[in-house]
Formats: sequence, C-alpha cells, structure tokens
Amino acid sequence: METVKFKEMKDGDKEDYELLAKFEDKYIEGTADRVIRILKGLDSSLGGYQISRLEHSLQTASRALRDKADEETIVAALLHDIGDEIAPLNHSEISAAVLKPFVSEKTHWIVQKHGLFQSYYYNHHYGQDRNLRNKFKGHPFYEDTLNFCSKWDQNSFDPNYETIPLKDFIPMVYRIFKREPHKHVYLGL
Repeated sequence: METVKFKEMKDGDKEDYELLAKFEDKYIEGTADRVIRILKGLDSSLGGYQISRLEHSLQTASRALRDKADEETIVAALLHDIGDEIAPLNHSEISAAVLKPFVSEKTHWIVQKHGLFQSYYYNHHYGQDRNLRNKFKGHPFYEDTLNFCSKWDQNSFDPNYETIPLKDFIPMVYRIFKREPHKHVYLGL
C-alpha cells in the first residue's frame, strides 16, 4: 500500500497530501456502510426498554415517513440515536456530528438538541427540571424539535407498532451520505 513519506504532518508535501486525499475520498464514500453497521448494533445495546434501540430508531423513522417528512428528516429520525452505541451521555451530539456534513442546519440542530428536548418527558421523575428545553424558546428550530420529539421520538417504544423494516430505509441513507459534504463543515470552519 502506498503511504506518505512524513512522520510529522508538518513535514508533508503536496504529493503526500494528494495521496491522503485519494484515500480519504474513498473512505468517505463508505460512511453510509459504517453508519448502517453502527445502527444495526443498536439491536443489542441498552436494555430495560420493551424494544431495542434499533427498533426505536426504526419506529421513529417509520412515523416520520408515514407523516410524509422529507427524506433528510426521515434519515435523521432513523439515525438520531446512533451515538448511543459509543457515547450514551451525549449521544445527541455524536449523532448530530455524524449527520452534520450531509444535512441542513435545521436537521443538524434538531438531532443535536433532541436528547435535551426528550428530557421533558422524564426529568421530573428524577427530581430534575423537565423544562430545560425552554432555554431555546425563540430559536428558529425550537418548534421543529418539539414536534420531532412529540410526534416521532418519545412515542416510539411500542412493541406492537408496525415498524417499516430497515431494508426500506437503507437506500435513503445512501442517498443522504452520497451528498456533497458541506465544505465549511468538512474543513472545521
């Protein structure tokens, strides 16, 4: 396999970085495959619920699809909890970061904030403030995030719900991750 000549990035030249760009472009093309693999891993993650996290994700996406949401929103609904697999305490931020280069600012914000907005449904049972989401009142995507949570997320723990199978969503995932990444996100600007 071809490799760069440098041992420290500061010593790399144009040829080195062109080689890396070639490898990176190929790797980026596999993002959808890796995301789907992580999503499937949610089938054996966090216990205690009547359904798996994968089933929850599928139910959330199924509800969005049946409500005729756009494809980007449906994929976001499907992937909103993939961060649970590696970072349950900040899963929303992880899930949003995975989607960020490929989705709108609105969709990114909804996924990023959904965990905090979901706490409305349970925080009071832990003696905590259930209205933490109110600090975002007036934000342009506040109502959209409320709707995401109330219509699709918080009610998607039903073992009797008729869930659309993962195979039906996979083409949508590929289409979203085949989009040209937003360069400002890609470059960390």
